[in-house]
Amino acid sequence: MSPKTEPWVSVDELAQHLGVTKDSVYRWIDRKGLPARKVGKLWKFKLSEVDEWVRKGAAGRPK
Repeated sequence: MSPKTEPWVSVDELAQHLGVTKDSVYRWIDRKGLPARKVGKLWKFKLSEVDEWVRKGAAGRPK
């Protein structure tokens, strides 16, 4: 799927994709630079960006 047509996912969907809690997702946004976009009051994510972020080991590094 190309980045232009890749759907945006919610915090719930991302947490399920990564096998973590929603609290972990919010913490990673705040403290670890998880790639996310704020749309109104909601956070949205591209799975390809998040997967790359995880592959680079960013979740385990201090910000």
